[in-house]
Amino acid sequence: MLESIKLEARGAFPTVAHAELQGGVQPSISVKRRQSILFVTSEIADYIKAGGLGEVSAALPRALRHHYDVRILIPGYRQVLSQIGPVEEIARLPASYGIPACGLGRGTTQDGLTVYVLLCPELYDRDGSPYVDSFGVDWSDNDIRFARLGLAAADIACGNGDHLWRADLLHLNDWPSGLASAYLAWRGQHIPTILTIHNLAYQGNFDRSRLSHLGIPDAAFQINGVEFYGKLSFLKAGIYYSSHITTVSSTYAQEITRPEFGCGLDGLLRTCAEQGRLDGIINGIDESWDPSKDPYLVSPFSAENCRGKRANANNVRENFGLALSSGPLFAVVSRLVHQKGVDLAISAAETIVSQGGQIAVIGQGEPRFEAELQALAGRHPGSVGVKIGYDEGDARRMYAGSDFLLMPSRFEPCGLSQMYAQRFGSLPIAHKTGGLADTIEDGVNGFLFGEPSLNRFKDAIKRGLEAFRSRPRLTAMRKAAMQRPHGWDRSASRYQEVYERARQTALA
Repeated sequence: MLESIKLEARGAFPTVAHAELQGGVQPSISVKRRQSILFVTSEIADYIKAGGLGEVSAALPRALRHHYDVRILIPGYRQVLSQIGPVEEIARLPASYGIPACGLGRGTTQDGLTVYVLLCPELYDRDGSPYVDSFGVDWSDNDIRFARLGLAAADIACGNGDHLWRADLLHLNDWPSGLASAYLAWRGQHIPTILTIHNLAYQGNFDRSRLSHLGIPDAAFQINGVEFYGKLSFLKAGIYYSSHITTVSSTYAQEITRPEFGCGLDGLLRTCAEQGRLDGIINGIDESWDPSKDPYLVSPFSAENCRGKRANANNVRENFGLALSSGPLFAVVSRLVHQKGVDLAISAAETIVSQGGQIAVIGQGEPRFEAELQALAGRHPGSVGVKIGYDEGDARRMYAGSDFLLMPSRFEPCGLSQMYAQRFGSLPIAHKTGGLADTIEDGVNGFLFGEPSLNRFKDAIKRGLEAFRSRPRLTAMRKAAMQRPHGWDRSASRYQEVYERARQTALA
C-alpha cells in the first residue's frame, strides 16, 4: 500500500516517496501528474459568445486537455446557468474592497470539461451580452463585474477556491480577465500567467476614481502599472503583470508593436517583444466544420467531390430572396462595424452585381450599416439579400454555398470566418492584415489585397471573378482551400511551448 505522497514545489510533479510491498520496501518512484491550467474567459461558445473569443474558449481547452488538467472559469451569466446543468457551490469568495462576495460553483460541459462558475446574481443575472445590455450599451459596472472575475482567478490559483485543486498556471483572455495577473503580483505570488490578446482595440478602460473600489494600489497607477493616458486599463494591467503575452496570429503580433495598430500600447508591446514575452499563435477551428457531415447543410460535399455546393447555394438564394443563377455567389458573414470594412463591401457591390454576381449578407452591428445594406438590397432585388441578426444554420450554409467570402477588414487579429469559408470551399477575398495574411495564400486558396481601399478591394474581386470563369482554376483553388490544415493541434503545441517558458520564467 502507499504510505505517503510528497508534493514537490509548485509546478513540479508529485513523487511517490516509498511503497510497502510484500517482500520489502521499493525504492522511490516518480509519478508525473499533468499540470493544472485555469483558463479564464468572459465567454464560451458552449453557453454564451459575443465573438471569436467564445469560439476559442470552447476549442482550445479541449485541444489542451490531452496534455493538461484544464479547467475553465467564467462568470455565472443567466445564459450559462440555464444551460450548464447541475452546478455545485464549492466555496464562498469573500467581498474585497468594492467587489462583492460570490459563490464558486463547479459544473461540467457535456463532454466532461470542468467549469468553475462565479455565482453572483447581482453582477451577472441579466439579459444582454457579457459586456452590453440589450440596447448595446456597456454595463455601467463592468469594472466591478470583471474585477470579480480576475480576483476569483487569483484566489483559485492561490488555493482559496477549490480546496482539492489549484492552478499551476493561469491562461487569461482579453481585458475582462486582465486584473488576475495584477492581483497575483500585488500579493507577491509568482504564479505563471499567460494573457492572450484577441483584439487589442477592446481594453477595458475606466476612470482612475475606481482604483480603491477595485483594490488597486495607488502606487500601481503609473506608466509601469495600470495607468493608460490618465485612465485605469484592465488590458494594460494584464500585459504589464503577466509572465507572457500571446496574440492570435503571427502577423498581428508584429502589427501591434507599431503605432498604427498598437492602440496606444505599442511601446509596451515592443518591450514585451524585445524581452521575448510576445508570441503570435494562429487560432484553429473545431472539427464541426466538416462539409461532409455538417448537419446544417442541405447537401454534404468534400474536397474530392464538390457537387453538393450547388444545392447549398440554391438554398441560400431561396432564403435570401435571390434569383436562381449560375453566376458567382458572394457571402458576407460579419459584425457590421467599421473595423470589418463593411463600407467597402457596400461600395464594391455595384461591381459584383454588374458582373452577374449575387451577394448574401448576414450580421448585425452599427445601425447605419444595417440601414445601408437594407437599402442596397432594395436597389438590387434578386441580386442582394440581407438578414440583420445571426443564425448559425444560415451562416454555415452561406459558407458552404458561396463561391467567395468578402472580408475587407481594416485589421483582423486572427479571423475565423476566412477559415470556415476555406473549409467549406468558399474563397476569401480579404485585406492582407493580421490572421488573414497568415491563413490566405494569394491566388492559391483565396485572394488578398494590400491596402484597405476600395480600388484595391475591387481589383481583388475582379481577380476572383476571373478565377470563377476558369473552372479548372476554381476547382483547384477550392481544393487547396479545403485541404489547408485548419485544426487546433499545431496551435495547441505552440501553447505548450509558451506555458513551459512562462513556468521556467516564474521559477527563475
